[in-house]
Amino acid sequence: MSSYVFAIEGMTCANCAQRVEKALRKVPGVLKADVSFALEKADVTGAVDRATLFESVRDAGYAAVDPAARTGNALESGTAIFGLSGELGQLVVSALLSLPFVAQMILMFLGFGELLSGWLQFALALPVQFWIGRRFYVGAWNALRSGAANMDVLVALGTSAAFFYSLAVLLSAESVIPLSLAEGHLYFEAAVIVITLILAGKVLESRAKRSTTSAIRELMALRPETARIVRGGIEAVLAIAEVRRGDVVIVKPGEKIPVDGLVTEGASEVDEALVTGESLPVLRAGGAAVIGGSINGSGLLKLEAQAVGADSTLSRIIRLVERAQSGKAPVQQLVDRISAVFVPVIVLIAIATFGGWLLAGAGFEAALVAAVSVLVIACPCALGLATPTAIVAGTGAAAKAGILIKDVEALERANRVTAVAFDKTGTLTEGAPAITTVESLDGEGNSESKGEGDALLRLAASAQQGSEHPLAKAFLRLAADKALELSPVKGFESRPGRGIAARVEDLDLVIGNPEMMAEAGIDTGALKGQQDAMAGAGETPVLIAVDGVLRGLFGLSDPLRETSAEAVAQLKSAGIETLMLSGDNQAVVARIGGILGLDRSLGPLRPEGKVAELARLKAEGRVVAMIGDGVNDAPALAESDVGIAMGSGSDVAMETAGITLMRPDPRLVPAALQVARATLSKIRQNLFWAFIYNLVCIPLAVSGVLNPAFAGAAMAFSSVSVVANSLLLKRWKPQI
Repeated sequence: MSSYVFAIEGMTCANCAQRVEKALRKVPGVLKADVSFALEKADVTGAVDRATLFESVRDAGYAAVDPAARTGNALESGTAIFGLSGELGQLVVSALLSLPFVAQMILMFLGFGELLSGWLQFALALPVQFWIGRRFYVGAWNALRSGAANMDVLVALGTSAAFFYSLAVLLSAESVIPLSLAEGHLYFEAAVIVITLILAGKVLESRAKRSTTSAIRELMALRPETARIVRGGIEAVLAIAEVRRGDVVIVKPGEKIPVDGLVTEGASEVDEALVTGESLPVLRAGGAAVIGGSINGSGLLKLEAQAVGADSTLSRIIRLVERAQSGKAPVQQLVDRISAVFVPVIVLIAIATFGGWLLAGAGFEAALVAAVSVLVIACPCALGLATPTAIVAGTGAAAKAGILIKDVEALERANRVTAVAFDKTGTLTEGAPAITTVESLDGEGNSESKGEGDALLRLAASAQQGSEHPLAKAFLRLAADKALELSPVKGFESRPGRGIAARVEDLDLVIGNPEMMAEAGIDTGALKGQQDAMAGAGETPVLIAVDGVLRGLFGLSDPLRETSAEAVAQLKSAGIETLMLSGDNQAVVARIGGILGLDRSLGPLRPEGKVAELARLKAEGRVVAMIGDGVNDAPALAESDVGIAMGSGSDVAMETAGITLMRPDPRLVPAALQVARATLSKIRQNLFWAFIYNLVCIPLAVSGVLNPAFAGAAMAFSSVSVVANSLLLKRWKPQI
């Protein structure tokens, strides 16, 4: 299986995107294909090669282009005119040729007669209709050739009818054709102005669409092209593609950090705002991790490269955002079905309008003008742009704030969340617990001296070398502080939610909570009082047994994050139920839950216990979001309606979750739900206005109230207004 993301050129409306999508899905081996009209991009997954996909796109009448080879957007494509690029240059030419018609219309309104001769009007209209308007004919032909219809069909039919009717009037006046149309009006200005206005709308639409994708372009702009590395004692500047894991990278003050790495020498404040959303620079010194794409401050840093190219954090972020922006919301399926029949229905309405006016006794000219207005005013583009532009703008704004939304389904479900369940360690707490108490027993159950406690700590820390759990790191940190020499682990077994079993120095160790000890048949009564005292003080008790005998108890304390209480308060003020699901002792969990004001706090829960509790909540009708950061949280994240992973946590949690928070701030949880609600609200607004526009304007055109030029202006405005409304989402910022 392979995944491909590539640009699609030549699409003019949502129907085009549907047609390309259908063509791609018909390719043998394609599992999934999404085409975004707003992004002009395809996202394909399957057992197929890129060349085959590109060929299927060409057969559908469009061009597939590798993103790296693309020059930018529609405004930058085509041949430059008057020093202006592509569409913009054509718009200027079209506008200049339209000005005489506009001036004539104004003078006629003031009581003057026609100032432009018929043949002069024909000469002005000809290049607009068949050179500048060629794009509509090409688009219409490609659509019809593949058995579909799009906006180009409507524009080509409408403007051609106006142009050729006017030409027939001219030829009749010259007796070139035997038709009695010499007294008819000329509608060259309708064809010219409609094409000009629609082109103007397309230019504005392209600019607006480009603005909605600014977040992803800003992320892409962060990727440095070169890195300064040291190999064999020689410093050299290499292309970023040549940097390998383990290379020593030098980053001078003010430079972009080229790769993900660990600081091996130096200290500096690093600006990670565009990557994590963290507004203030953060200090990075020896041993600290840095993210490629962030900006170094005033210090000189030496790094050991950890992740480069497609494996880097920045590349993963870009892939996540692109995947979300290319996806389709469930409501889009309804819109797609409507868009698929929209153009054929409009053509039928135009034919019925023409026939109806003739039957009503109106002349051929009045019937034609009404039918042209129907063709020109109908706008499938507004419907097609309503959902994707809002999603692109919303997910882009979220990414800037450090909230990565993996797919549209997660966005849609986050909008409906009614309950939020938090893991404790590393989520509501700092995730850096410290051992605050050590109780050591001899083989007879009597307390031992401090020195014996260090011996027990050495054994426990040796066993924890095989674990990535935050509690394990507390043992390793304290052992390092005490300069204890650790022994190798000969056997290791992790039991999520309970503890570990390991073999060190030919001793069988069991380390964990009382449940773990009970499973191993170890009596913990000798330390029951100490356990209760620790739990009451908010410490997590961790027991250790050696060769089947209880030998000690460690008390670990993990401070709450400063923003945890504020995050809980924000969720509760929004009417969302808050819970904590923890593997910790119930007394510890209850105490922390009380401090934070959580509705319910449950513990001790194994991973399967968390899954069961989430399933129970869902069965009661709640839409549940789960927030965690560890490997043991992955099952719960998968079970929840919306999994939210702390970016400081494990890769497994991040891959399982639908939303990833790029910095460990619990306030981003209510912020993620807020941006989901804002995005879905904007989609509903866009769809309302797109539907209302068509429902109101098409009957007006049928009734003959609208002339074609005004209809063209309204059609152009409808698409621009939808995209402009989506752009308002760019101003969204988390309330933190």
